[in-house]
Amino acid sequence: MRQSFDETTHPSFGARHLPRVRAKMAEQGLDGLLVPHEDEHQNEYLPEANDRLAWLTGFTGSAGAGAVLTDRAAVFADGRYTVQVRAQVDAALFDILSLENNGLAAWLETAPKGSVIGYDPRLHSPDALAALQHAARKAGAVLKPVEANPVDLAWGDDRPPQPTAPVVPHDDRYSGETSAAKRARIGEAIRDVGADAAVLTAPSSIAWLFNIRGGDVIRTPLPLSQAIVRADGTARLFLDPRKVTNTLPAWLGDAVGLETPEALPQAIDALSGQAVLIDPGQSPAWYFDRLEAAGATVVRGQDPCTLPRACKNPVEIEGSRQAHIRDGAALSRFLHWVDTTAQQTLPTEREIAEKLESFREATGALQDLSFDTIAGAGPNGALPHYKPVGDKIRRIEQGSLLLVDGGGQYLDGTTDVTRTMAVGEPTADQRRMFTLVLKGHIAMAVVRFPEGVTGHQLDALARLPLWMAGLDYDHGTGHGVGSYLGVHEGPQRIAKAPNSQPLLTGMILSNEPGYYREGHWGIRIETLQVVTEPTAIPGGERPMHGFEQLTFAPLDRKLIDVALLTADERAYVDAYHAETLAKVGPLLDGEAKAWLEAACAPL
Repeated sequence: MRQSFDETTHPSFGARHLPRVRAKMAEQGLDGLLVPHEDEHQNEYLPEANDRLAWLTGFTGSAGAGAVLTDRAAVFADGRYTVQVRAQVDAALFDILSLENNGLAAWLETAPKGSVIGYDPRLHSPDALAALQHAARKAGAVLKPVEANPVDLAWGDDRPPQPTAPVVPHDDRYSGETSAAKRARIGEAIRDVGADAAVLTAPSSIAWLFNIRGGDVIRTPLPLSQAIVRADGTARLFLDPRKVTNTLPAWLGDAVGLETPEALPQAIDALSGQAVLIDPGQSPAWYFDRLEAAGATVVRGQDPCTLPRACKNPVEIEGSRQAHIRDGAALSRFLHWVDTTAQQTLPTEREIAEKLESFREATGALQDLSFDTIAGAGPNGALPHYKPVGDKIRRIEQGSLLLVDGGGQYLDGTTDVTRTMAVGEPTADQRRMFTLVLKGHIAMAVVRFPEGVTGHQLDALARLPLWMAGLDYDHGTGHGVGSYLGVHEGPQRIAKAPNSQPLLTGMILSNEPGYYREGHWGIRIETLQVVTEPTAIPGGERPMHGFEQLTFAPLDRKLIDVALLTADERAYVDAYHAETLAKVGPLLDGEAKAWLEAACAPL
């Protein structure tokens, strides 16, 4: 389970692979090709066999895109991967551009007039494809679906095999609801939109619905598969037979038919004359084309598992509580190490990330990391989602800050937490900035809000202390988190960007404001919290939701400027630390426990 880092650049990737792809493009009469990061399941993290962008360019980030023309090519990455993409991609072969602000679509608008640009309909959702088609039309170019992907053809026999990790039951003591009960609920949702069936292509939805987990995707326990669910709650699950364990058929029951992926096209054709629900934001365009060709009525709507999966039941919430206490003990051992040993040895970012993972592994319950650990020392901490790469790896230094963001996958929950720590004695400026971030973090932790409020409406609360100082951060304040599933889960989020999804009871979100001083250091404080049921406030007129804290790990008291906190904010920090000591302390002993007691002392 040891974490790997991409330490080397890959200039030879483009030099070797780009000509092969262009040759296959020419055989199909294409002047260009779109190469998204996403695979057939629109996954964030990919099995090696589906990481076409990495094979073509060398870029291994979890968000990006590529585009190839006969005379030029480009790679697009978002702000999380600014350092990594330049370390891994040959800038002589690829223009390195931003994915943000419609980067790929804007680039398409510059395509040569009359050019024919291929795309694989299995890799693009209709919603994503619509913006690209609009951009191509503005350029006078044409987007053409391909039957055989030129990247796959060029990859040929060197392409790794598709993953065949065993698919195993996820016990009801973790899921809190049987698959039969879930399928009955989803069947009712299918009927409510006037459909006869739904096609599911998101592995997270399939894992949730059938109470199964897999190992096809790093950092997320997903079984790559597809399903057709009928309004009566029966289903067909299309799964590679090599993944089927002896216990799986009995676990699924007689109402779920197990079939091979090769049977899927014919199964879709058999939906002719029926109304079929499918999500245009999550499912590839190929399914829509096939359903329409088969004579089915396509009902475009949200994947019916999305909201039920996001709203955790009491068993899942309790599991998340326990996972976070266990993870909090591992993190507290790590923070003790940073505050003592590491202050003297000044380890590298890689050593820091491996140390944190070793503490999580020592719990005996860790199934995987929930994402590659972010360990940013000094200036690297100013890159919000920095990943230690090649010669960019630094040692921590006295007088600077260390930002560490990591999480674990446990059978009972998924964790994600960020702590920023001082190395040596912090400056007054560092303490001020940390405290401004903390004030925003506290505001988001204690807020109460009525039904119907979205994360977009709350986002400014976390930013206000920074805004009042003329400062801000360029990432979202909170993302949804799954239950032993994806560390990034929709539809809920807290961000500047408009989002129409109200925050509902049981949704788990991160609370992670930050501040980043380019070239110097970065600060982020992140905990996970769950939306509580609406309750009355004394003297109030409407019931209000709130947040229950799930993450418990101490904040660096050296970085808190108490004079900048209000009495209520100081009381919150003291109460949070008291609860951390009460919940995590019993799992520690010796020096680590003594350290935690001091770290959680009242301000």
